[in-house]
Amino acid sequence: MKFQIGPFIILKRGCEIKHFELKLPPKSIVNVYAGSGVGAAIGVIVSVIVGGFVYLVHFAQNIDLFVDARFIQLGIFTLDIKVCVFIILAALSILFLRKIFGISKWNGPADSIYAAHQTTNELDIKTGIASTIAALVSAAGYASVGQYGPLVHFGATAGTAAKKLLNLRIGTDVVIGCGVAAAISSGFAAPIAGVIFAHEAILRHYSPSAMAPIATSAIVAAAMESYFFNIPHPLEIVEVGPSLVSAFLPVAIAGVVFGLVAIIFMHSLRYFASLNARLNRPVYQTIFIAVLVVITVSLFIPEALGLGTEVLASILNTQGSLVFVLTLLLVKILITSLCLGFGFFGGVFSPSLLIGAAIGAVLAKCFALIGLPGLGMALALAGMASVAACVVGAPLATIFIVLELTLSYEFTLITLLAVIVSQVISSNLFGNSFFDRQLLDRGIDLRFGRGKFSLSQARVIERAHNDFVSTPSNSTVATVLKHLSQAGKTEAYCLSQEGNLEGKLSIIHLIKADKDQAVREIMDRRPLRLKSDQNMLEAIEVASGFVGETIPVIEEPSRKMIGVVSESDLFSAYLEIQEQVQDVEK
Repeated sequence: MKFQIGPFIILKRGCEIKHFELKLPPKSIVNVYAGSGVGAAIGVIVSVIVGGFVYLVHFAQNIDLFVDARFIQLGIFTLDIKVCVFIILAALSILFLRKIFGISKWNGPADSIYAAHQTTNELDIKTGIASTIAALVSAAGYASVGQYGPLVHFGATAGTAAKKLLNLRIGTDVVIGCGVAAAISSGFAAPIAGVIFAHEAILRHYSPSAMAPIATSAIVAAAMESYFFNIPHPLEIVEVGPSLVSAFLPVAIAGVVFGLVAIIFMHSLRYFASLNARLNRPVYQTIFIAVLVVITVSLFIPEALGLGTEVLASILNTQGSLVFVLTLLLVKILITSLCLGFGFFGGVFSPSLLIGAAIGAVLAKCFALIGLPGLGMALALAGMASVAACVVGAPLATIFIVLELTLSYEFTLITLLAVIVSQVISSNLFGNSFFDRQLLDRGIDLRFGRGKFSLSQARVIERAHNDFVSTPSNSTVATVLKHLSQAGKTEAYCLSQEGNLEGKLSIIHLIKADKDQAVREIMDRRPLRLKSDQNMLEAIEVASGFVGETIPVIEEPSRKMIGVVSESDLFSAYLEIQEQVQDVEK
């Protein structure tokens, strides 16, 4: 027996409930409140995972297992036994996770962005959980990786899982946005930044219907973090920011450098990933190359390893010597790229923060040498936000992170200027973000919005039909004219016995031809045609100058005729997709 109580649909057999479903009328008040309830639940779940993740990484890196035997002196260098043991254990754990989960590729924010732009393809829950565990062991094992990217993806996975388990009639983009906002909110104790990050970096649109559940998720996650976990953050500000007027020129110049450093970092990440692909070695070999490099780096500059949270706090407050910070900057870029490219897994947000703060500190010291002192904290904050904004594609969210964590209007204005300048440089020379380039490498282009992306995902073969006249090429003109008259068509297609397209016939040419003439002599052997694997966006561009009744859809290279599409078919597909996009974004 099936019955409905408010928004709940229950299928009952005897005394046993066989099916439970939450069905919400679109855009209704009930939908908004129920969606907010779902957002709150996702916020609780994600905040617990984020709190546990951060706590376990902090616990692993502060536990002292070796007491006095932890360090071995090797001439002028000191070998940290704990780093050696933990990084080897992390590598073995990564290999174990790959084997038991059967995973060849970890999932991250790029996959969350892609899923948020789909109506059917949702995130794989198993891969999402495995990726989060892999990031946890990588970060706990001193690999130079970030924590926020994997947590953002876990938030998106948690939202997808909630939708599947409860059969929620809520858009995939909304539940993903709830999880992402909760992850940023609890990770940084910045709920406003979490809401903006979800809309700006992941969903790529602002929707009134999505705002309530996403904001609720962020607020609940921040409350959970504040009352239960109290996650420490690096922005313990002890200075008062300089005025924007006095710092305008140095910050504007620094913004250009921040954008270029972000581009260097993103190219470095891509280079080491492509290098690993070119080496084409087993995973266990490449990941232990990374292990050896991490151990080597620990001898020279151990501050470049791990999440770098304590080093970031130190740079923000004391900056350190110019040689040390510059060395840290270069080594952090290289070691992070190598760790992520050669088998470890994690995010790029945390390394971006440290890299940005380091280049900001370097520039502050350079400006001090030419008589512009007192910019250390301001440029470190601006660099941190600018590099991170360029890498993750969320300029507004990073500005609000600075605002919520510093509560300083002066620092926020300076950060705003630097982020704007750096974003212009990065977006024009590299792209919207590192994640967008990852998607572009897979043939997924989000640069022109959800509408064009949806058209690029729809295949022309889905619109092809068999409402056309076909004839052998040896038929006479009179015979074909008779078939066209009976079918009410103005065009016919000459097909071989195998069904391959040989040519196209127009009634205009047939009427002028000799009625006993074979049509092969007058057919168009190279008509405008579409390939079966082309998408709707390409099809519309191809057909933009078309004049006629239908366009053939064929398989290449055999030229086998699949069907035809008309301009009306393409126009209808365009309108349907635009309507779907409007439903999502309103």
